[in-house]
Amino acid sequence: MPQPTEPAVLTAVEGGVATLTIRNPAKRNAMTPGMWRRVPAVLEELAADPAVRALVLTGAGDTFCSGADIGALRGGPGESRGLAVAAEEALAAFPRPTLAAVRGHCVGGGCQLAAACDLRFAAEGSLFGITPAKLGIVYPASSTRRLVSLVGPATAKYLLFSGELIDAGRALRTGLVDEVHPDAELGRRVAEFARLLVSRSQLTQAAAKEFADGAGAPPDPERIAYWERRARESGEAAEGVAAFLERRPPVFTWPITGR
Repeated sequence: MPQPTEPAVLTAVEGGVATLTIRNPAKRNAMTPGMWRRVPAVLEELAADPAVRALVLTGAGDTFCSGADIGALRGGPGESRGLAVAAEEALAAFPRPTLAAVRGHCVGGGCQLAAACDLRFAAEGSLFGITPAKLGIVYPASSTRRLVSLVGPATAKYLLFSGELIDAGRALRTGLVDEVHPDAELGRRVAEFARLLVSRSQLTQAAAKEFADGAGAPPDPERIAYWERRARESGEAAEGVAAFLERRPPVFTWPITGR
């Protein structure tokens, strides 16, 4: 078990919800190269666990993540940028719903990870920013496109051109976050919503995630046919209708076993 002062990416699974925690208290949870490398491996392990039905990404203490460890960039940003993109893409491709729970600073690589989640809930007082313009770094094309898809080109340009931080209220208005709560209530709300996600149909969630993430591309008839076939085979709709008519909570059992 890592010591409290060591940089680490920690995991826990309870009630179908996996929690991935960024911890580097000496540097406001900045991501070291080792932490970046760990994220895809951890996500692969969690994706293979049928007990995991949703994932929450958060930071230890009162900070989400202050970005990449700047000390690791002295030899040039290339390696760190590649590791960050790999972690971001692994998070975006995670097959269950993902939710970032944000307190404090969510900056640079931290915002990159939060944007890769399906949803983002933030505490009042949180600050968001993407700061490559302060360092002369070219922000990755894939990360830029993902940011534009969330907040639109004008806000994306504001954030990338200026490197300025915005508060949770503005992040909510621009679509960077989905809900904002008082700090004392954020944990309860995240836990409540994660439990809600766990209770819903994984079939519906998996298909919706794929279709939503590919919304900019022409519909793929093969993937549409695939999901229609899985829907027929799963029995999820029959269970949902029966539960509704019987006035009971549905019990959805369809597992994600790959695409």
